[in-house]
Amino acid sequence: MIERNGASRGRTVQIITTGGTIASRVDPATGGAVPAVGAAELVALAPSLHDHAEVRVTDFGMLQSWNIGTDVMLRIAGVAGDALRDDAVAGVVVTHGTDTMEETAFALDLLLDGVKPVVVTGAMRNAGDPGFDGPRNLTAAVRVAVDAGARERGALVVMNDEIHAARFVTKMHTTAFGTFASPETGAVGLIDDRGVWFRWRPDPLPRLSPARAETNVHLVKMAAGADALLLRALLEARVGGVVIEASGGGNVSDLWHDPIAALIAASIPVVLVSRCPTGRIVPVYGGPGGGRTLRALGVIDGGWFSGPKARVALSLALGSGMNTETIRRFFAQLTL
Repeated sequence: MIERNGASRGRTVQIITTGGTIASRVDPATGGAVPAVGAAELVALAPSLHDHAEVRVTDFGMLQSWNIGTDVMLRIAGVAGDALRDDAVAGVVVTHGTDTMEETAFALDLLLDGVKPVVVTGAMRNAGDPGFDGPRNLTAAVRVAVDAGARERGALVVMNDEIHAARFVTKMHTTAFGTFASPETGAVGLIDDRGVWFRWRPDPLPRLSPARAETNVHLVKMAAGADALLLRALLEARVGGVVIEASGGGNVSDLWHDPIAALIAASIPVVLVSRCPTGRIVPVYGGPGGGRTLRALGVIDGGWFSGPKARVALSLALGSGMNTETIRRFFAQLTL
């Protein structure tokens, strides 16, 4: 069932710009697109914004999203949280590069209370391209941020007139306008000329309040015949945590069994997810490297999360001071 909700007319939206393609133009000297459009100019490129809300802008930075780590995500969340505490602010929109948009959106989902809307958006074409989609996406994001039905839905990603829950959305195509999708669940809503429409409401996530982000967390992907060299190196470096993208329902090469056991014995949390685009960890198989064997070793079940999102959650959980068993319980809540 699709639910129509009324916009909160006359309310204020705080737009926080962080760079990305939506803020980029081609540098004539190099031929490469780089962030060059400041917050005020970006808003000026979307004049219909003012038909839907009063807007304020914060120029957080001119970053390329592949350079945004969990420490920067924590800072973005701090700026957004400050804005949300203002009674005049109906919601927040964060503009962001699309490469790691899903990770920052998920971090905001874990770090902010989810009562007022927090909407992340961007563009697939830069501001100098005739097909620049930034103004349309930004306008759609502002429309969602002032919509009464967007409250208490957690962080959202708005792209290509679709609304996605941050925890489920992923970038599916390198260049297509319709790149963002939620393969497990579908979009939570959509935007059209008549209004903002919601189909369903995600359950609340447990929240984190970390003093810092643990950036020394690493993602390793299982591939057929791959040696355990990377796992041995991570153990030797005494990293903060490890996420493994396993094959199928959560299986790895038998060569990985002993290094994983050693990481766990060294009190380094190891989170196991699947490299499959959909589905969750299902510990069925025994023997070295089998999912059931890995669970007995003490890996943390990452459920249906992707490797990058599991890494965000582990980074922020470690930064909150959690130990392995507390992290295990936290992931169990996340992946219900």
